[in-house]
Amino acid sequence: MGRARPDFRRLLPAGTGGRVRAVTPPQRYRMRVPQTGREIIRDAEPGTIYVDRESGETLTIVGKVLPLSPSKSRLPWAVEHLRFCPWCDQLAQRDLNDCPSCGRRMDPLD
Repeated sequence: MGRARPDFRRLLPAGTGGRVRAVTPPQRYRMRVPQTGREIIRDAEPGTIYVDRESGETLTIVGKVLPLSPSKSRLPWAVEHLRFCPWCDQLAQRDLNDCPSCGRRMDPLD
């Protein structure tokens, strides 16, 4: 009556076990338009050419934005985005609940 279901184990190559590879988020870069000096921060893929939408010029990569990928925080490392962990006195981003250095839970912010 019902249709036979395909055996998905046969569709996978031997030894893969059906695992999915961990996906790393893209790295964020600071890019600059050479003529105007205008800068932007955006996620970038290797081998892709990015163009400024206002001037149409090719953006040059100035540097990677900390924290490096993969990180739980999306805030760039700047004084206004950091706080000290009460347990280990190391700097951590304000949007994190757990300290990246010691792994302990930090108090909520006011």
